[in-house]
Amino acid sequence: MAGERLIVVEDDPDLARTLTLALERDGFQVTAFQTGRQGLEGILESPPDLVLLDLNLPDLDGLSLCRELRGTPAVQDLPLIILTARVEESDRVLGLDLGADDYVTKPFDFDVLAARVKAVLRRAQKSGAISIEPAPLTVGDLSIDPLAHSVVLGGHPIDLPPREFDLLYTLALEAGHVISTSDLIARVWGAEYDGEPQVVYVHIRWLRENLEHDPNQPRRIITIRGVGYKLEPQAA
Repeated sequence: MAGERLIVVEDDPDLARTLTLALERDGFQVTAFQTGRQGLEGILESPPDLVLLDLNLPDLDGLSLCRELRGTPAVQDLPLIILTARVEESDRVLGLDLGADDYVTKPFDFDVLAARVKAVLRRAQKSGAISIEPAPLTVGDLSIDPLAHSVVLGGHPIDLPPREFDLLYTLALEAGHVISTSDLIARVWGAEYDGEPQVVYVHIRWLRENLEHDPNQPRRIITIRGVGYKLEPQAA
């Protein structure tokens, strides 16, 4: 893993410069922008392999920029890491809700940040590679085809982003059996996310919103409190 293109959107010029130099030392190609609008234009003009995005930006804040990216088909699956001084859990969950792949609070160790960048890139590459898995899976009225990266529920196609697809596919591989939260993290996100169960909680909620008749009373994706989750087959 070397030479990937990164875009940094950070309004602090000193931090942007330091971050650029640190990431370039790790072999990345880095372009930095200091406003949300400049960052959005740069990303749309030439989509990078990953975006590092500050939340507190002039003219277009980071959450709004994230929302714009996730609503634009050409870049909606672009790997994205939020950088922020905000430490409230609600901000973290909101960032993940909007589709961020990771959330790193300032101040941060540059070596740790580089490791998180590499972890997100590996997962993105793995998501792209999942399409070579051989056999489609059928779990009750739910069909999952990894080759086509498609999900059909009761005869109706369901469009899922790569991370949600990977999570569903992992649950479907052991349908009817409980998979622990830590095991889901290891399989879908990687060991770097050990001890961060909120990423599972958020994506499970998204899956339920897409697959459950009533996401608040799920019958398909079941929580086994204190253990993990299982996918239960449902009749058509």
